[in-house]
Amino acid sequence: VQLQASGGGLVQPGGSLRLSCTASETISRLNVVGWYRQTPGSQREQVAFITGDYKHYADFAKGRFTISRDNAKNTVFLQMNSLKPEDTAIYYCNAIRVTAVDTQDYWGQGTLVTVSS
Repeated sequence: VQLQASGGGLVQPGGSLRLSCTASETISRLNVVGWYRQTPGSQREQVAFITGDYKHYADFAKGRFTISRDNAKNTVFLQMNSLKPEDTAIYYCNAIRVTAVDTQDYWGQGTLVTVSS
């Protein structure tokens, strides 16, 4: 599975961005799709994910970020509102597929989000 992330950019504090992640195959066949982020010198941290009808958010994302998906477009979105400077990071799309024999973990190339005035 190839994942193509887009939508990053420079935004002022309090602004919004919508990230997109388009998969090379039907995302409904993927068990989990979601977003992580990473800043220099830090570990990659989970932002949000969808599995079935369940959505999970990191504490810092609750109330500000919304994850959604459009199965017809094979795309997962991350709507980010009320952005803060500490949200500055490279955001990565992630997908997991569980088969009868193994668990497959896929990553997109990352898209940079910079929150600054």
